[in-house]
Amino acid sequence: MRDMGLLLIALGVFILVAGIIILLGGHLCPFGRLPGDIRVVRNGLTIYFPITTCILISIVLTFILSMFR
Repeated sequence: MRDMGLLLIALGVFILVAGIIILLGGHLCPFGRLPGDIRVVRNGLTIYFPITTCILISIVLTFILSMFR
């Protein structure tokens, strides 16, 4: 039961940090503007593919979750 509690605390901290980053609008964090992120803007249409950002977030989450195994 203790492991579940630690996992919930870690998840809460992660959500808190993610919320702060979103509120700041990316001023402190370059996510969404990394090299490899594709952004196409044409005639009022914007298409965004955050490939590098998704890979980086996946690596960080994998590392964090592997610490609790």
